[in-house]
Amino acid sequence: MSTESSPLLSYRLFSVVDEGEMPGTQAQEETPLVGGDMGVAVGPPHPDPARRLSTFFGVVVPTVLSMFSIVVFMRVGFVVGHAGFLQSLLMLVVAYVIILLTVLSICAICTNGAIQGGGAYFMISRTLGPEFGGSIGLMFYLANVCACGVYILGLVEAVLDVFGAEGTDPPGARVLPQGYFYSFLYGSVVLLLCLLVCLVGARIYARAAFLIFLVVNLVLVAIFVSFVAVGPRQVPVARDANHTFNTSFTGFRLATLRANLPAMYSRDYTTNNLMTFATVFAVMFNGCTGIMAGSNMSGELRNASSSIPKGTIIAVVYTFIIYFLLFLMTSFTCERTLLKEDYGFFRSINLWPPLVLVGVYAASLSASMSSLIGASRILHALAKDDLFGIILAPAKIISKGGNPWVAVLYTWALVQLVLFAGKLNTIAGIVTVFYLVAYAAVDLACLALEWASAPNFRPTFQLFSWHTCLLGIASCVLMMFLISPAGASGSLVLMLALLGFIHLRAPASSWGYISQALIFHQVRKYLLLLDVRKEHVKFWRPQMLLMVANPRSGAQLIRFVNDLKKGGLFVLGHVEIGELDTMPSDPIQAHYNFWLSLVDKLNVKAFVDLTLSPSVRQGTQHLLRITGLGGMKPNTLVLGFYDAFVPDDYFLRDPAFSQARENDHFGVDLPALQAHFPPVRGAGVPKALPAAEYVAIVSDAVKMHKNVCLARYFPLLDKERLFSSKAEGCFVDVWPLNLLRPDTPAYVDVCSLFLLQLACILTMVSSWRAACLRLFLCVESGDRGWVAKEEKLKELLSKLRIKAAIRAVTWDHVVALHGQRLAAGEPFLNSAARQVTDEYLAAVNTLVLQQGGQVAVRFLYLPRPPADTSMYERYLEQLEILTRDLGPTLLVHGLTPVTCTEL
Repeated sequence: MSTESSPLLSYRLFSVVDEGEMPGTQAQEETPLVGGDMGVAVGPPHPDPARRLSTFFGVVVPTVLSMFSIVVFMRVGFVVGHAGFLQSLLMLVVAYVIILLTVLSICAICTNGAIQGGGAYFMISRTLGPEFGGSIGLMFYLANVCACGVYILGLVEAVLDVFGAEGTDPPGARVLPQGYFYSFLYGSVVLLLCLLVCLVGARIYARAAFLIFLVVNLVLVAIFVSFVAVGPRQVPVARDANHTFNTSFTGFRLATLRANLPAMYSRDYTTNNLMTFATVFAVMFNGCTGIMAGSNMSGELRNASSSIPKGTIIAVVYTFIIYFLLFLMTSFTCERTLLKEDYGFFRSINLWPPLVLVGVYAASLSASMSSLIGASRILHALAKDDLFGIILAPAKIISKGGNPWVAVLYTWALVQLVLFAGKLNTIAGIVTVFYLVAYAAVDLACLALEWASAPNFRPTFQLFSWHTCLLGIASCVLMMFLISPAGASGSLVLMLALLGFIHLRAPASSWGYISQALIFHQVRKYLLLLDVRKEHVKFWRPQMLLMVANPRSGAQLIRFVNDLKKGGLFVLGHVEIGELDTMPSDPIQAHYNFWLSLVDKLNVKAFVDLTLSPSVRQGTQHLLRITGLGGMKPNTLVLGFYDAFVPDDYFLRDPAFSQARENDHFGVDLPALQAHFPPVRGAGVPKALPAAEYVAIVSDAVKMHKNVCLARYFPLLDKERLFSSKAEGCFVDVWPLNLLRPDTPAYVDVCSLFLLQLACILTMVSSWRAACLRLFLCVESGDRGWVAKEEKLKELLSKLRIKAAIRAVTWDHVVALHGQRLAAGEPFLNSAARQVTDEYLAAVNTLVLQQGGQVAVRFLYLPRPPADTSMYERYLEQLEILTRDLGPTLLVHGLTPVTCTEL
């Protein structure tokens, strides 16, 4: 491929990654591919019939109309009258700074890849994951639904104020009957009109919105012209049928501006509440929260990634200029009394007063349609992602032109329910809070992408930083609690509840999780800070590498080691036998998903590390050397015992493996998982690993200064039976004496303290706290110093804060068997292993078995393997006799100090 095509190639690759099939949807028709296995689309994309809107019609028009709504005509006088020009200007700047911070985040996310339908929901979900995306997306949807109802009821009230039987205009105009039922009926008619427009499709909506956009701008032009053309006049203000007074429209006068500069808060004549900076600011800010109207149309835009940033910025700049000019001209021309007592004063000073009414009605109608169609697009995106199951499944249906008409009907029905409320003053504040939650989530998504430093986050829009994102989040949260503390608290509770619900449903997604990128970024930092040179014994914790040949027989041991790790590192290691030179590719990579799915099924907190090696011994050496990173590397090797014991197949016993379930998030279903791991080795089948090599692995670990644990009979461990309510108390037994070397009766060496520490850690785990720890002290009847040894052990346990019962066991008959010649005339060898007879080991085994009570696990002292490799098999035989029929037993050889008596 020529170098000239490389920019196109990289762009197509980026588009394919970002426009991949969403969960719950069928794959779209693929574009022609070039380049063999690269899978890079370089052919022309198939045009989407739903994507027809341009930047102006799809973004600028709906955003401007949503940001204006009814506020531009009905609340300018309210803001200036109470706050004065200076504080009004401050409010305007602060509000638009908050808005602009979110707009910068929107622009950054939109220009980082292809945007599909769903607007803010799509941005948040594809960045923060399905939990945050679904919860905030549903809240944003409900905000649009309630906002649509608010706008419609506001329009009905504005109409009835002029044409209603109880209106304030001259009697001739009062032709419409009023009342709760009539208000609902009028609202339903307006909503039906909006429904018909939205059912036809986005193009008809865009045309209707454009006509309304022209009308609203024509009315604004008329208002600006009226400020200049209309001379000073007295404006009558009617409070009721018996109370009317006059106030002044002065025209452009500097004295009027001076009088309107300072704030003068008083009671609102519509609610009789005393106004403050916060309440007036909240009202003004409500009119500026429509910046997502264009983003909601992302599924209908020809080029959403380009149109949303451009159109939103143009709309924000345009509305800011209009609001600024209205504040300025109002402060120059109107007395404060007029502004405070007549919020609809634009009609009184207009060259043709009915034109302002047309603007009010048109702005309210456009905001209603914008909310209805925007909400339906969000619902359609939620349904396609299948986050809420069968409830939203019908909302996936679209027409031939790509219009989600079922989602429109869903939304229409919900808005119809909202209209039953009749008055929505309380909900109006909550709606704004929901909008702010969505804006804060967009800022959070952009902040997370920036902090994660992901190489693929390279938006073409560069006018943002993590500072603007963080400031945007703080501003939105502050505004939430300023507008409605109760609503803000309720919205956060609702978000957490939805987040928990979606998390429990565990929806599968292939969107990529920003949490993983952030975790990687932070873990890398902390791993660099985790300096092995600063380790201290009092903060030691076990970091386990458990070698697993077949999880069908080792699942109970995996779970046991998971209990034993005490918040430390736990790695499942496995060695595949083979030579990479003889293979076309590395077979290990394809196995990771199966092992990770096994970890999920067993519900253990473990990593997985696999390797390919000519032998198990070499593979284990590799894993001991390279597993982990920095200060998080295994310090303890755990092996299953080498014997002829044939355990049951765990996959056939446990319900998690014996019952058919659907695929996990990564496509591994139960039959595939079971087929991947071979059946349990039957009785009489020789082991693939020689006994000498097994002991050599133990010797290698000791040479590499790793602690070693050999686990026997753990397939017999049944925690449910041991700790059931009907079961008697059980014990964890610790034998700190080296039973294979009884001539070295040290109870407080490094190894004995290590196995004592492991036993103590096990009983600290919540599921093992019912077990009692017993420490056995082996004494001879003629030994008068055993009492001193017991007191010394008690003192040590007290210093180590370990609760354990010390039991003295007389073993004269056992010691008597130690040191006998194996056969008459056999030369004596200076090998401790040859001094230990089978009779002695059998006697020790019997002694251990004779201790009363129900024993869950036994911890025994594991001596290091002999230096003579020819003695490896004899060493293993001794361990087998020692632990025969003991039940779950852990032979422990510790090399590192792990206990500390200091604070």
